[in-house]
Amino acid sequence: MRPITITTGQYGDLPFEEVCKQMSAIGYEGLEIACQSHLDVHRYLEDEAYAEKFDNTLKRYHLKVWALSVHLAGQCIGDRWDERLDNFAPARYAGKPEEIRAWAAEEVKAAAKAAKKMGAKVVTCFMGSPIWPFWYSFPQTTQKMIDDGYARIRELWTPIFDVFDECGVKFALEVHPTEIAFDYYSTKKLLDVFEWRPTLGINFDPSHLQWQGVNPCLFLRDFADRIYHVHMKDVKVRLDGRAGILGSHIEFGDVRRAWNFVSLGHGDVDFDGIIRELNAMHYEGPLSVEWEDSGMERMYGAKEAFEFAKRTNFEPSAIAFDSALKTV
Repeated sequence: MRPITITTGQYGDLPFEEVCKQMSAIGYEGLEIACQSHLDVHRYLEDEAYAEKFDNTLKRYHLKVWALSVHLAGQCIGDRWDERLDNFAPARYAGKPEEIRAWAAEEVKAAAKAAKKMGAKVVTCFMGSPIWPFWYSFPQTTQKMIDDGYARIRELWTPIFDVFDECGVKFALEVHPTEIAFDYYSTKKLLDVFEWRPTLGINFDPSHLQWQGVNPCLFLRDFADRIYHVHMKDVKVRLDGRAGILGSHIEFGDVRRAWNFVSLGHGDVDFDGIIRELNAMHYEGPLSVEWEDSGMERMYGAKEAFEFAKRTNFEPSAIAFDSALKTV
């Protein structure tokens, strides 16, 4: 049975031990550790006392780690700099795009090494995108501009993936708006550009596909061999005739929006279909709850989401349903 875990990013203001205590009490089997919230990867690699304390905290609460998350640093590698990226990097690099990029690359490499040391097989991440501002082709965007953007991502990420290969750790990109791969065809293009390098796979999150109108089940089916990690996250889409699908520059949680992330089971994602696809492709990795719902208290949401994920996480049948009807 696939383990049910939760990513710690949305609980990043809480001490690590408090997160472990509360999530273990709910029933979670593990954590997807948000490194910039709960794990200093460099210290974990260099300070044995720190690493031992971290590992012992997990053991005390009977929690395992299947994946580390280093999304924020990853975003800084491929993006065109603006002041928002300063929030993801140490203050000393503010306003220094190339220094932020170099810092971020070392963070992601260190995350791969920390994952190896910890026994985790996957690092989930963003990659950023130098061409996201071109998503709507006006002013007119040439194909060369798009191709150059993908080539730049290959240039930036290839030496990072080399470190992942040395560590025997997989890289799982969360397909997401603002990333170089944000939907079906941009994902296929990214994999093509990297010549389907085995290092690079997908952190499947259906919520980001659902609101764009991409069928998450078909996405799973077509990229089955590249699904290295799965996020459980829901979204509710309500096109009421006023709100547009692009969000209207209205903050998440505002009920006027055409879509909002919601706790599991409160939205439009077909999790029954997703589990059936995961069964068909023999995915045995974790189902990692990424809890995001601005309209619900988060610990209530963590418990409710766990119960939903556990109830939904059924195994495939070992026999055909009509086999008992057959005669000899």
